[in-house]
Amino acid sequence: MRGLWASGAQRLGAASRRTFRSLRVPNYRRFFAGHAVSVIGTWMQRVAQDWLVLELTDSAVAIGVATALQFLPTLLLGLYGGVIVDRVDRRRAIMATQAVSAVLAAALAALVLTDAVSLWMVYALALALGLVTVIDVPARHSFITEMVEPEDYVNAQALNSTIHNAGRLVGPALAGVLIATVDVGAAFALNALSFAAVLLSLARMDRSRLRRPPAAPRVPGQAREGLRYVWHHPELRACMVLVAVVALLGQNFRVVLPVLARDTFHGGPQLYGWLTSALGVGAVIGALASASRTSVTAWSLLIWTGVFAAVNVGAAAAPVLLVALAAMVGVGVANISFNTLARTLLQLGADPAMQGRVIALHSIVFLGSTPIGGPITGWVCEQWGARAGLLLAGLSAGAAALAVLPNLRRARRLAEA
Repeated sequence: MRGLWASGAQRLGAASRRTFRSLRVPNYRRFFAGHAVSVIGTWMQRVAQDWLVLELTDSAVAIGVATALQFLPTLLLGLYGGVIVDRVDRRRAIMATQAVSAVLAAALAALVLTDAVSLWMVYALALALGLVTVIDVPARHSFITEMVEPEDYVNAQALNSTIHNAGRLVGPALAGVLIATVDVGAAFALNALSFAAVLLSLARMDRSRLRRPPAAPRVPGQAREGLRYVWHHPELRACMVLVAVVALLGQNFRVVLPVLARDTFHGGPQLYGWLTSALGVGAVIGALASASRTSVTAWSLLIWTGVFAAVNVGAAAAPVLLVALAAMVGVGVANISFNTLARTLLQLGADPAMQGRVIALHSIVFLGSTPIGGPITGWVCEQWGARAGLLLAGLSAGAAALAVLPNLRRARRLAEA
């Protein structure tokens, strides 16, 4: 029996070391710690902004518009953001974007706490944050490749997803409590303060240990080159199609969940926070499971697209709140597994000199689709309820998986020929 316990402990220790192996890198460990604090504030702001818009307008479409404005710049300018990221020092770029994000959060907090806020101000600040995102997202994701070795890209991306979704677990619940007991502006204020952690972590990095790729030359046509690069790689192209459909119609949780909380289950901001936190619980589970992976293929991404479709259909049919919370955990597992695999597949499949542009193109279809998908999902929820929004997510993801299946089969036959 003692031998069995020892053997089990050894296997558990080996699995733990494999799952958290990127944390052995000091620079990544600093980034991980700072980002873990900041992301809690980010999720607090997201929940608080959605609830503020709902209070100001009583409209799911208005929530969709606010979300759309935040991601519209990525749709219009995202690829050029990737070109910039391939040219500049990514660490400094992230420091600049995080500092500006802190200022924008502080401005919204001041407007709310002084009772001066109106809908157009929320829209304007959401749009300004979207402009920051054009640089911030490709810089943060491609910066991973400067901190860890290529064999640890999957692990580092999954650990990043873990803290992102641990923030989704803690931030919304904390925001719900603050909104109910203090004021919605308190959530914005705490988010502004949280950016100090990631700025400090970036400032303390050992820059001599970073593996910065050569800066891309300033030549015409670099944005188009990124598009051609992805198009001529079948697995990357299939990945982008799946991401585009899932992001467009499947990941509008900020539109669906407030309506699900208030209209379907007759709750308030705290219930919205709990639904979002349930999504976060599943995302943490999915991210930790993904962190133990050592490889990723387009086929594994296709499987998780099907799982995402199935759990959303199940969530749409949830008869009571407890079942809905459990279903959202399942949605969180599938959602983060899909996102982690997609992002890692693009990084591993792209040449280092193209990573900024490839990740920026991912941001365009992942975040830039929100200006279109958010209002569409909001309209569906207003017409037929939040359950219809979940059903739309599931059916569209399933259709996308079936659509790319022949393309992946052809690519496999060509590779084996």
